[in-house]
Amino acid sequence: MKLTVVGCSGSFPSAESACSSYLVEADGFRLLLDMGNGALGELQRHIGLYDLDAVLLSHLHADHCIDMVAYFVARYYRHDGGIPAALPVYGPEGTEGRLARAYGDLPDEKCMSEVFDFRTLAPGSFRVGPFAVAAGLVTHPVEAYGFRIEQAGKVLTYSGDTGPCDSLQGLAYGADLFLCEASFTHGKEDIPELHLNGREAGECADRAGAGRLVLTHIPPWTDPNTNLKDARAVFDGPVEIARPGAVYEL
Repeated sequence: MKLTVVGCSGSFPSAESACSSYLVEADGFRLLLDMGNGALGELQRHIGLYDLDAVLLSHLHADHCIDMVAYFVARYYRHDGGIPAALPVYGPEGTEGRLARAYGDLPDEKCMSEVFDFRTLAPGSFRVGPFAVAAGLVTHPVEAYGFRIEQAGKVLTYSGDTGPCDSLQGLAYGADLFLCEASFTHGKEDIPELHLNGREAGECADRAGAGRLVLTHIPPWTDPNTNLKDARAVFDGPVEIARPGAVYEL
C-alpha cells in the first residue's frame, strides 16, 4: 500500500499546500481520501486526471470536499473520450446535494449522479477495490468519519477532522501509519469536539499502539514544529509532519 500526500493544509490552502487530500494505491487501484481546496491541481502531479478508481469523503466541510465540484467539471465536460464511467464516491448523507449546491447551476438535476456514483457512508466495514475499509463516526460539528484501511496485512488510519474520541483510538489500533489531524496548539485552543492538538494526537497514537504518526491538517496559523514537539513528548514512535508530495510505503 502506498500513501501520497496530495494536500495537507487545514481550513484553507497555505502557500505551500492544498487542503486535505491523500492518494492511497495498491494493486493498481487508486483511492483518494478527501479532495479539499486546491487538491485537484496537485493530484495531477501524481496521476492522470481520470485515473482515480474511488473517492472517500470524510465529511462535507469545504477544505475536505470542495474540489469535487471542479472534478465534476473535468469529468462531465471531458474534452476527449466523453464522460467517463461514474466514479464511486463514498460520503456522508447529503453529499450529492452539498456538491450540487456548491456548483450552483447544474445543466440538469441528474448530471451530478451521471459523473459520480454516490454511496452513503455509515459506521461499519466495506470493501473498496483491494482495500478493506472500516468507517467510524468521529467527533466534529458535522457528520464526520475516520477511516481504517487495510490491505495485505498493513493498516493505514486516517482521522479526518475530529476532537478526542474513543472511536478514533479504535480505528487507529495497531495501525502501521496513523495519519492524524493536529489543528490546534496544546494550551492555546480549547474548543471541545472540534479538533485535536499535537499532544492529543500523540496520546491517541500511544494508546492505540500505532507504529508511526504523521500529523496533518495543520492550518497556516498553527506552528507545526510546536505540534511535532508536543506529539513526541507523549508518543515514543516515529512522528513527522505531513508534507505535500510525501510518499509512504506500507
